[in-house]
Amino acid sequence: MNLKKYLVRALHRLQKGPGYTYKELLVWYCDNTNTHGPKRIIKEGPKKKLIWFFLTLLFASLVFWQWGILINTYLSYNVTSSLSIGFKTMKFPAVTVCNANPFKYSEVKPLLKELDRLIEAALERILQPTPGNSSEDLSPPLDLELWNQIPLVLIDEHDKDNPVILDIFETNQTAGAHTVSPGTPRGSDLPAVCPQCSHQGSDNCTYRNFSSAAQAVTEWYILQSTSILSKVPLHERIRMGYQAEDMILACLYGAEPCNYKNFTQIYHPDHGNCYIFNWGMDEEALNSSNPGAEFGLKLILDISQQDYIPYLSSAAGARLMLHQQKSFPFLKDQGIYAMAGTETSIGVLVDELERMGYPYSDCTMNGSDVPVRNLYSQYNTSYSIQACLRSCFQNHMVEICGCGHYMFPLPEGVTYCNNEDNPGWAYCYSSLRSSIKQRQICIDSCKETCNDTQYKMTISMADWPSEASEVTLTPWFDIDSQLLTEVGFVLYRNGIIKLNIYFQEYNYRTISESAATTIVWLLSSLGGQFGFWMGGSVLCLIEFGEIIIDSLWITIINIISWCKGLKQRRARARYPDAPPTVSELVEAHTNLGFQHEAPGAVPRAGELPPEPGTPPPNYDSLRVRPPDTLGPDSDTE
Repeated sequence: MNLKKYLVRALHRLQKGPGYTYKELLVWYCDNTNTHGPKRIIKEGPKKKLIWFFLTLLFASLVFWQWGILINTYLSYNVTSSLSIGFKTMKFPAVTVCNANPFKYSEVKPLLKELDRLIEAALERILQPTPGNSSEDLSPPLDLELWNQIPLVLIDEHDKDNPVILDIFETNQTAGAHTVSPGTPRGSDLPAVCPQCSHQGSDNCTYRNFSSAAQAVTEWYILQSTSILSKVPLHERIRMGYQAEDMILACLYGAEPCNYKNFTQIYHPDHGNCYIFNWGMDEEALNSSNPGAEFGLKLILDISQQDYIPYLSSAAGARLMLHQQKSFPFLKDQGIYAMAGTETSIGVLVDELERMGYPYSDCTMNGSDVPVRNLYSQYNTSYSIQACLRSCFQNHMVEICGCGHYMFPLPEGVTYCNNEDNPGWAYCYSSLRSSIKQRQICIDSCKETCNDTQYKMTISMADWPSEASEVTLTPWFDIDSQLLTEVGFVLYRNGIIKLNIYFQEYNYRTISESAATTIVWLLSSLGGQFGFWMGGSVLCLIEFGEIIIDSLWITIINIISWCKGLKQRRARARYPDAPPTVSELVEAHTNLGFQHEAPGAVPRAGELPPEPGTPPPNYDSLRVRPPDTLGPDSDTE
């Protein structure tokens, strides 16, 4: 069957009424649609027809404009937050306690002996002792190897254009046009640490300035001690820290006694040995039976303040943090201090956060879709954004500096940075830490967790124990009375801490996100705008789809007709002369014969031989018109 006839019949079956031209189809649509406006265009007079055409076009434009706004609002995936309050028996949080000082000074002193002598001598020179009264003259010579690796200098800025740089352990240092000696007044001197410096002088140094000598000395000491301790094996660092049996003097959870064996030990680079209660790694997490101080966790800790490292930590006390089970404690960011010699009560309220995932927010359920390798997974802990940020920094440091920082876990096959193996590590670390670009890369790469639990704490403190409790507490803690008399009760009180951690109430708050716009909202809004401006409905949209399909059918039919006409025009161009008719062909064959005789052939009976000189018939000049170009008078179908 002819393709055009098939398409025409198919179009006729699909539409009963519209014609086969665009104009007829448009008129049929305007006359039959349920949308207000188009009917008036074809039924009114010329003037009203123009007015209704303008109004229909205007309101149709308003509908599409409103639809664009609604669709854009839906695709923005906004969320709304709702707060709900519930009541239930809750799991007691994991409690991590550490000493503010990471190591016992008596254990680590042999490693830091030369560093301590250097820092004491530097402080004496910074404080401008009178020449000849320095304790350096009575002590063995200083080993300046550590000093030359990362020197601590003073910068005199009396002349802003020509600042004077003074190396503390040099008698003279020239910078610009100034010569400075240790006895020069330095009222406006600024201390600075030089993480990268040539051994020949300070001209090639990159300085990091500080506003006070205390900050500069602390930062310098941390950099140097980091290099020293990074070479100490992990088991040795654990041995040099505070042991659980020495730090945890008493423990009580609700009405049940506990001890240091109920705590899980981990090594934390900032605070040394830390101990976690109710971590949930090996056993089920404990539930709190009732709210109130009597049903919480009570601890008495001994921080041994007299054995602190002098220059590493200026704060004394315990560092603690409440967190979820199976999560790593980042005490430096989220921990709090408990003061020595006090009883600290911590009332806890629980907030549960529930974020919507993609596409409403860029959160993650377990960190599997985060492009950063989580270095804290070696602890078998859950994902957190703090772990991701630190892992990202450590990965960048390994990539750029060639070694890892002591404060973060190491990737496999990488060693910690130190001054001997990595002389420029301190400069690399300082540059990377202050790099805004690196920080932004890590922020963009890491994601918040979709579900999180936060513990809001209400903290109160009181002096503990009181002097009147001396007689009672001495046998309780098995304290040697003679030792207590020698050191004094106040001094001993400065080394112990009492903690009370409990739920204030069982009410918990859930802050959850929900979609601000849904597909139901979008469809109802689109229909409302369409009905308000043009009185339309879903059926009107179906009618509009119908006319689009009819237009496509008509377009296909026109394309087929155009292709057929093009083919006929090409055939006419190929055969410009009029083709012979059938009668002309028969006459030509009759006059000329149907067979070309070879020379010398004997004519058949009844035939006359051709006259001499008569050429044979030229059958190539006889042309037959192709069947598709036969005229209307052709008998061939």
